[in-house]
Order: sequence, then C-alpha cells, then structure tokens
Amino acid sequence: MDTSVTGRSARGRPSWADLFTPKLVTVLREGYRWNDLRADTVAGLTVAIVALPLSMAIAIGSGLSPEKGLFTAVVGGFLISALGGSRYQIGGPAGAFIVLIATIVEQRGYDGLVLATAMAGLIMMAAGFLRLGTYIKYIPFPVTVGFTAGIAVIIFASQIKDLLGLNLAHEPAALLPKLAALGSHIGTLNPATLAISILSIALIVGLRRWRPTWPGMLIAVGVTSVLAWALGLDIATIGSRFGEVPRTLPAPHLPAFDIAKLQAALPDAISIALLGAIESLLSAVVADGMTGRRHRSNCELVAQGAANIAAVTFGGMCVTGTIARTATNVRAGAHGPVSGMLHAVFVLLFMLVAAPLAAYIPLASLGGVLAIVSWNMAEKAEFAALLRSSWGDAAVLLATFLLTILVDLTTAIAVGVTLGAFLFLHRMAEAVEIETGAPLIRDDVADVSDTEQPVDLGNDVMVYRISGAFFFGATAAVGTVLDRVGASPKLFVLDFADVPLVDSTAARTLEGFAHKLTRSGTKLYFTSANRNVRRTLLAAGLRTPLVHYAAQIEDAVASYRSGKTIK
Repeated sequence: MDTSVTGRSARGRPSWADLFTPKLVTVLREGYRWNDLRADTVAGLTVAIVALPLSMAIAIGSGLSPEKGLFTAVVGGFLISALGGSRYQIGGPAGAFIVLIATIVEQRGYDGLVLATAMAGLIMMAAGFLRLGTYIKYIPFPVTVGFTAGIAVIIFASQIKDLLGLNLAHEPAALLPKLAALGSHIGTLNPATLAISILSIALIVGLRRWRPTWPGMLIAVGVTSVLAWALGLDIATIGSRFGEVPRTLPAPHLPAFDIAKLQAALPDAISIALLGAIESLLSAVVADGMTGRRHRSNCELVAQGAANIAAVTFGGMCVTGTIARTATNVRAGAHGPVSGMLHAVFVLLFMLVAAPLAAYIPLASLGGVLAIVSWNMAEKAEFAALLRSSWGDAAVLLATFLLTILVDLTTAIAVGVTLGAFLFLHRMAEAVEIETGAPLIRDDVADVSDTEQPVDLGNDVMVYRISGAFFFGATAAVGTVLDRVGASPKLFVLDFADVPLVDSTAARTLEGFAHKLTRSGTKLYFTSANRNVRRTLLAAGLRTPLVHYAAQIEDAVASYRSGKTIK
C-alpha cells in the first residue's frame, strides 16, 4: 500500500554530491570563523572528558584491554566526524557492542574480532554507496527498544563480578549460566570493592542531579582512584589486571586471513554491520531532533565503515555513533564536525600525558560507570509505553528483548522485524471495513455549495495530508517530507482522513516532529483521525498541549482563529 504525504513543497532526486558530501565540507563551505572554532574546542573537550572513562570501561566490559577503547575513540572518533554525514555525531566504542564483542572475543579471539570488524566496515561502506541507509529505518521501534533493553541487562550482568569483587576464574558469556556462576561465588565478595562501587555510582547519580554540568563519570573515577590509592585498598585495578596503558597509538596491523577465516567471520561481520548502522543512524536522528538539522544517512554509513576498518587496523575495536556523547556534544554548543575531531585529539593528548595514571583506576569504579550506562540505555519509559500501547507491539518488544538476553542479538532483530511485518499485515486486515447499505455509486455533488464555503487558510497555516497506512516501513518517506517543512507557520494541520492505521514507530516519528514545531512556536493539529489511529497517537504521548485534535481541517483552522482549543 502506498503511503504518501502531500503539501506545499517538492524536491527532485538528490545528486551524488547531495548524498555523499561529508558535513565537514558543508560546514567549511559555509564559512568557518574563530568563534566557531572556539565553540567546537569547548564542546570537543567536554565530550573527551565524558569519553575517557567510558572508552576504557566499554573495552574492559567487552573482554579487551582498556587501551583498545582509547585507540577506538581516537582513530574511529576522528574519522566518523571528518567523513560522516552528521554535523554533531561523536564516534567511539559503544555500550551496545559489549555483548557482541565479548562473544566474538571468547569464541575467536581478538584477531577474529579484527577480521569481522574490517569485513563489517566493508559491508557498511557498500550499503552506503548502494544507498541502503534509508532501509535501516524500516526496523520497527519496538524492535529497537527491545534489543537495546536486552543489551542493557546483559551489560549490567557482565559488571556484577567487578562491582562485587568476586573471585571467579571463568565467567560464562551466556546470561543464565553467568548468573548461576556469580551466585555460587557470592561468598568471595570483597567489601572494599563493593564500597568503591557504591561510592562511584553514588557520585555519578548525585552529580547528575545536583551538578548536571559537571563531568560526573570522570569525577567519580578520579575520586575513587585517589581514595583506593591513598587507603592502600586491596582491590583490582587497571594496572593489576592489564598493566600500564600505552602512551601512543600502535603501528597499523591486520591479522593474516584466508577464505576459511573469512567465511567463519562473515556472520559476526553482518551482526556488527547491522548493529553499527542502527546505532549510528539512531544517534544521528537524535542529533537532528535536538538541532533541527538533517543528516545524510548514506554518507554516514560510508564513514562508519571506513572508521571501523581504521579503528581495528590501529589496535582498536568496533566503533559507531554514540547517542549520549553526541547529545553531550550538542548541549555543549558544538558548531560542526570539528568538535568531534578535536574530541579525538584531546583523548590522544590524555594518552600522551597521563596514560600511566590509568593504572590506578579501580575496575569497580569503571563497573559503576557501566552500571549507569546500562540503566540509561534501557529506555524504561519507552519500554513501559509499548507494553501498554497494544498487544502486538508488546509481543514484538518482549520477543526481541527475551531473544537478545537468552539467544543472541542477530536472532532477536531478525525475529523482531519478521513479527513486525506480520503484525502490520494483521493490522491492515483489521483496517478493512465493509459498509452495508451504502450505494455503490454516490450522488454527484458540487464542489462548493451555497451553504458550505471553502475555509480560508491564509499564509500562516500549512496543511499536509498523509495517504495510506502509516507504519514502520513508511516512516522514512513521511519523516523526510515533514522534516523539509520550510518557514515555520503559526498553525500546522496534519490530516489523517486517508490513514487506516498508525503503528508505534510512526507515532514516534510524529512525536519528534511535534516537538520540533513546538520549539518554533507552531501550534499543531491532527484532524480526521479514526478511533484506532487516535488511540495509538495518544498512547505515544501525542496529546494536549503538544498536539490538538479536530474532526476536520476547517474545525482546526476555526479553533486556531478563535483562540479556543477543541477538547
């Protein structure tokens, strides 16, 4: 079924340059001034302060040494900003990869991870050049929330050993065996380690609440490191487990490979490419929502691919766009991609100057950092809203979540997308209505009668109409049209007269659009939405005062003119 949006503006097919010119080039063409460099320097330093403890914590959580996270932030982070299609994207090691990387490293070693990541980079570059970036957006919202929450659970479980200081020689990778092994060794709990863990988490949470502009994670790691050193606590540190962190990047190197190794690494490569594409494009969409800009998804995929190849060539790990660090970059006042490039430079300067100090960092404090990361990743509000929205969305959400924590990520996404497709077919079948007693041929009527005059919209009103089922497969096309709305009108009316159904993914897109209009001072009305469509929209939070509802376009315009809101 075709889903379209009609409105005032139209645009031709984008050229190759439109799709693949890095945002860095665009920003420089606009004119880059001293004030822009100053803003990017401050933002880059702010993000680097956040990235330092996170990069090391994510590497350790993935079963690697901490310097591999720093190498990734430096090499991968620089290239994602320099070559990417988003103005504000910050690249680096991501918590979403912890489970996948840990599994690959356990089964195939670090060389297996390098090979799979390099292949994933080639896959992402090919997908970008083939203009497949838009298809990533076809993944239903419940699938994204489900696997993200599942990853959060696994990350937290992976940190229990370091948080409690348990003496466990071999920790299983699978969740249920892991929990059983941890439970059987609870008697080896280290009180000093537990105290450092609690202090680390308390400092991060407390600073986030009372001093939100302070770098809580870095402060927590610094305070607990000094405290553990001063008191001579017998707890595990980076130095005791991994030795000293290197001060420089290693020479580029790739492991030897043959056809058999490539075939064995292909499934892992596909998983890395899929997860990396999803995470990076989600992060770019978040940045778009915060700034009103629009990223180039195919250019972003090409940059992600190149960055992954370079990161593992220089001793790193998988790299992708990171939502939390990208949001920090935007809030810190970044002007463009230079801030992300400078963030990588600042991380490198830390390695050159202060790398030996990292040996004193307790693993428990980095475990506290990842505990907070997993809590923030879980998207608890969205999870609860989807459980309440409909049985279908709840089924897709829970299936994806449970398969992520009990089987693996690739299976979870595949099953989730398949269930989402079947759910759409079911909803389309339910949306078919049979009218009884209605004439097969309606009487011809005049377009405008004497008693019904057309409504005068005026220049301050913009009306768009969606035609067809608005579901996860159509959100990319509809979202693109809505994002291209030019000068903000005083009233924007979105008509749903020809929309039989809306799913949670589409509602999420509309929510972002509604917030964008609200920030620009535009009043938004939804008109002619049937009962099921309106129920889905309301469940997604699209209610007064964010959105107003009216039976017809004319009613919305009349309500706006009179200053009275329709209940």
